[in-house]
Order: sequence, then C-alpha cells, then structure tokens
Amino acid sequence: MIRAFEASDMNDVLNIWLEASIKAHHFVGKEFWESIIDDMRETYIPASDTYVFSDGVTLKGFFSLDRDTLAAMFVSPNDQGKGIGRRLMDQAKSLRKKLTLSVYRENPKSIQFYRKCGFTIIKERIDEHTGHIEILMEYNS
Repeated sequence: MIRAFEASDMNDVLNIWLEASIKAHHFVGKEFWESIIDDMRETYIPASDTYVFSDGVTLKGFFSLDRDTLAAMFVSPNDQGKGIGRRLMDQAKSLRKKLTLSVYRENPKSIQFYRKCGFTIIKERIDEHTGHIEILMEYNS
C-alpha cells in the first residue's frame, strides 16, 4: 500500500535511503551519504511531498516530490525487483503532469528503470556535491 509519509516513518525512510544510496552509488563512497543524513532528516524530507510503500508492517520504499521534481525514489535493496519501484513511480506520475529527475550516469540500472517508466534524457551536468556526472531526465503525461 502507498500512503502519505508520517513523521513516525522518518527513521525507516532514512534507513532505506542510506542503504539504497550506498548500494546504488558505490562510486561516491558511503561517507558522503552518511554525512548528509541530517540534511535529509531536517531539510529535504520535511520540505517534500513524500509517500511510502508499506506491506502493512514494514516500509519497503518511498519517493519524494519537490514541486515537479522527483527528488528521491528508493526501494530497500532487499525488496528491489518486486515491482515496488514501478508502483511508487505510477503514484508519483499520477500526482504530476510533468516530472524531472536527475540520476548519476554511473547508475545504469536506474537510468534503464526511468526510461521504462517513460522518462527521456534532456542533458548531462556535473553534480556540484559529488563531482560526478548526472543525467537530467523528464516525463510528460
């Protein structure tokens, strides 16, 4: 089930974000992700429209929207490949007519997922926080 984020979800959401970020972005280094967890807790998640996927007991994934930007979409590594990401994406797309996102070029699995979800590549740029190339993608309903 997908539902709106509640304050009591924060630790689970942060755990999913950190674990999935380290796995998907191994080229950045886990120290970077660990260093911004407080920013996620105090700034980014509270400022976003966040939705979680729960099996009724455990949170399995989430996404965050900042206006028309899909700022975050993460599924717990143990639950990836089970259709949760697709369900989260369908929900995000139902909430906006247009979405943009950025994804690291070194993360081909996510790029492929976003392409399957109807996103197209607009441009590449350097991420000012990590120095890695990210791809800006867009979806229009």
